[in-house]
Amino acid sequence: MFCYQCEEAAKGTGCTTGGVCGKSAEVADLQDKLIYALKGVAFYNAKAREEGFNNPKADQLLLEALFSTITNVNFDSAYFEAKIDEILTLRDSLKEKLSGNIAVADVPTEATVSRESLISGNNFGVLRIEDEDIRSLKELLTYGIKGIAAYAHHAYVLGFQNEDIFKFIEKGLIATTRNDIGVPELVDMALECGSVAATTMALLDEANTTTYGSPEPTSIDIGVGTNPGILISGHDLKDLKQLLEQTEGTGVDVYTHGEMLPAHAYPELKKYKHLVGNYGGSWWTQKDEFEKFNGPILMTTNCLVPPKASYKNRLYTTSMVGFEGVKHIEEKADGTKDFSAIIEQAKQCSAPDELENGAIMGGFAHNAVLSVADKIIEAVKAGQISRFIVMAGCDGRHASREYYTNFAKSLPDDAVILTAGCAKYRYNKLDLGDIGGIPRVLDAGQCNDSYSLVVVALKLAEAFGLDDINELPISYNIAWYEQKAVTVLLALLSLGVKNIVLGPELPAFVSPNVLKVLVENFNISKNTTVEADLERLL
Repeated sequence: MFCYQCEEAAKGTGCTTGGVCGKSAEVADLQDKLIYALKGVAFYNAKAREEGFNNPKADQLLLEALFSTITNVNFDSAYFEAKIDEILTLRDSLKEKLSGNIAVADVPTEATVSRESLISGNNFGVLRIEDEDIRSLKELLTYGIKGIAAYAHHAYVLGFQNEDIFKFIEKGLIATTRNDIGVPELVDMALECGSVAATTMALLDEANTTTYGSPEPTSIDIGVGTNPGILISGHDLKDLKQLLEQTEGTGVDVYTHGEMLPAHAYPELKKYKHLVGNYGGSWWTQKDEFEKFNGPILMTTNCLVPPKASYKNRLYTTSMVGFEGVKHIEEKADGTKDFSAIIEQAKQCSAPDELENGAIMGGFAHNAVLSVADKIIEAVKAGQISRFIVMAGCDGRHASREYYTNFAKSLPDDAVILTAGCAKYRYNKLDLGDIGGIPRVLDAGQCNDSYSLVVVALKLAEAFGLDDINELPISYNIAWYEQKAVTVLLALLSLGVKNIVLGPELPAFVSPNVLKVLVENFNISKNTTVEADLERLL
């Protein structure tokens, strides 16, 4: 095993005996083999696409399989064994249809590996690529593609697709199979990945707002009621909508957790009166919070932490999420899910223990912010707002994350935080006040809603008559943890955003030479101290 795809890579270099995230060495190796097999499917489906007979099932499987390998999604070896078998079967069927149309010399080993060799072999991981810089860039590209797959899957289940996204996923995966590819081409591929990431987030934004309405500024209760409840975590709004429909009138309340918090701002979701509030904080606090919730918990996507025995019998997974011994709810042929087992269990449980009380604001996606753009522009011109600080991305469990709380507290009163993702839990419950009625923390939503922050920045640049987004009074202090944050970072770079401060640790998969390229071209740097970073970002 060797895995260094997340911020918690052991000793800052990589996990070798088991993941800090909780995945076993066996699961890590199966994930490597799955990615390896996926590249063969990408190769053949791209060729089939050129011939006009690509298999739509391949598009779906690529999204699902890539998503399942993101940190804290699936820990179940049986899932990956079955998925590898499914992928190889699909690969072979595509290969058979294309027989005779492809020169043998053009076929990468990832597309020819036998089932037996893949299952019994052990040289399919990251370290098989000896050149450190090529390995670094190929992994950067792979992780960016994983994030694209996750966002594209959320749009896909709502009926929104873009063939150009599927084409790039195939193109990018194929690029990682090439032995003749060099650093400049891989850098270009990474930036193209960022451009496609922005397209994917825009597609998901369209899917969510078309289906559930545009988010509205909303006060979200963080206390508890007296009814039994179901806690839903992850990111999938379709799962939440179905759960709300099935729990209506049952006497069971629904609470959000982690990245489900933004759901409260969507008109088609907030109309359900039994969607009563948000419980707890970000993903890494779940072991304590799930225990105290008392009722069942539904995990729809990442981030799942290996559960404690005290609530494992109340935990349910769905979609790509999985953990051995945890009940899983499958999607039916018509695309719906039956949550009756969760609801019946909830009825037998006591109400959640109260963790806190009060309310927090959310729903400041681009439509909401741009509706008061004139007010914001006036505040900037009048000197009431000196700077916007983008503090988006991921939260994490290390004590070093307190940096973001202290940074937010230390900002001057005329600075406004633009946020998205679970990073917000480090400061969204602070009383930072407002500026002329504009809250000092504008929460756009989930990590994919970083797209909203980009839209706001581009519109502000247009309003101020600026040709370069970097001339705006906006600074970027980004926190990362897993691969979707890598996707968001690449999207920002593709749009030409410079001077990004990244933390709490730089990615272990970025080699010194690749970091040098990023510094020279985009002036990316690691966060340091609150005092020093305030000085350079303000």
